[in-house]
Amino acid sequence: MAERNVVTGAFSYTGRYIAKELLARGKEVVTLTRHPDAEKVFQGRVAALPMDFRQPDELRRSLEGATCLYNTYWVRFPRQGVSFEQAVENTRTLLRAAEAAGVRRVVQITVSNPSEDSPFAYFRGKAQIEKAVRESRLSYAIVRPTLTFGREDLLLNNIAWFLRKFPLFAVFGDGKYRVQPVFVADVARIAVDEGQRRENSVIDAVGPETFRFDEFVGLVAKQIRSRSRVIHLPTAVGLFLVRCGGLLVGDVVLTREEVGALMASLLVSSGSATAPTRFTDWLAENAGGLGTRYTSEVRRNFSQA
Repeated sequence: MAERNVVTGAFSYTGRYIAKELLARGKEVVTLTRHPDAEKVFQGRVAALPMDFRQPDELRRSLEGATCLYNTYWVRFPRQGVSFEQAVENTRTLLRAAEAAGVRRVVQITVSNPSEDSPFAYFRGKAQIEKAVRESRLSYAIVRPTLTFGREDLLLNNIAWFLRKFPLFAVFGDGKYRVQPVFVADVARIAVDEGQRRENSVIDAVGPETFRFDEFVGLVAKQIRSRSRVIHLPTAVGLFLVRCGGLLVGDVVLTREEVGALMASLLVSSGSATAPTRFTDWLAENAGGLGTRYTSEVRRNFSQA
């Protein structure tokens, strides 16, 4: 029988690529999701079970027989009564259920540069999750992506969308802060490779190229042949325009915390590259479809998953 693996959020973004990688390796995949009726991608090859943290016994039963749990669950910003603190507690509930179900290993997706002392609640929460994983009875791998990109990516796609639709594109501050893109399929391969091991590990998922943010935006603009003029604005003015843009598209485009973390260059690793795909190569091949439609976080993760 195929080895059974559980992936949280396999109908969403990173979890989808992890599920694809597992299926390609001949593994059985089950997903835990807040919307088990949202199966559109896998044509019945991925069984969907509810991810209800209020029902830990149901979570345990859903995890029974699984060798590995790949956990991508998190929230980008507080919404619908779920804060970062609640997301941490939900993750602890999931880990306890995995322990009770006899799951051998957990692969936890977090973020580059998490810290319990971070001024940003997102990064503090990720560090608290990592601590919970290390303190569990499970064998574990912690995978820390930098700036994840792919066809369904929110940040990259929506940068391209704004560059296509508006005559001006605002960069916060001087734009010299750095980003280090990593391809989502590479993140999935790293995660699944780590899932096959037994020793505890922490690994950054890091692409081979690093850019200043204004350089990153400029590359996207050039490849999609945008006529938008890139301008630099004070952070407060830029945040005001982002809120206006959010009202226009009915979404949360960026949060103050995300802008702060971006400007602090937290989406860069101090280690060597662990993923092969070059952003410049991928962008040249995929620019035609990038940013042709706006990708909504609210619709993706709060309407369907």
